[in-house]
Amino acid sequence: MTRPLRIGLGGPVGSGKTALIEALVPRLVAHGHAVGVVTNDIYSTEDAQRLEWSLTSTLDASHLVGVQTGCCPHTAVREDPSANLAALTELEERVPQLTIELIESGGDNLTLTFSPGLVDRSVFVIDVAAGDDIPAKGGPGVTRSGLLVINKVDLASAVGANLARMDRDARAARGERPVIFADCRRGVGLKQITAFVQPEPRPVG
Repeated sequence: MTRPLRIGLGGPVGSGKTALIEALVPRLVAHGHAVGVVTNDIYSTEDAQRLEWSLTSTLDASHLVGVQTGCCPHTAVREDPSANLAALTELEERVPQLTIELIESGGDNLTLTFSPGLVDRSVFVIDVAAGDDIPAKGGPGVTRSGLLVINKVDLASAVGANLARMDRDARAARGERPVIFADCRRGVGLKQITAFVQPEPRPVG
């Protein structure tokens, strides 16, 4: 039996990863997918609890697992992903019809990457409020992820972020790898991101 497609969603704390999951799941379900979600936090399962509440009309609680890493979450998705692999096994045994699994993990910098033994594709999320120099700073999350999402574009004018600069620097750092600007509340960029995280991704540029 073919296992579900596993998508890693990473990025700094506060970049909007959980909000992106809240926006993606209903769209994936509408495309006929059965979605499972694994969240990573050091001491709590707060993100999983939030998703259980916010997605209650779309996703049964059995499709959610919260992992308490006890260490920096990026360690649990890169150096030692055993807890996440166990959570995915639990999900697949509980909900054998899953077609897509989203693995969310945060970090305090731009170095977060996912072990290739854990995910099939990765999405790295940054936001304009953290500064329009973030793409130029690079880091493995910015340069190596399958898709870079520059989130919260609705805040650009409020924080004085130059979106043209972010676009230029991101594309210079990533070469041919795609970059998407997003605003989860208004649906900006979600069509392209949804296309990327499905089993047969369509062009997202």
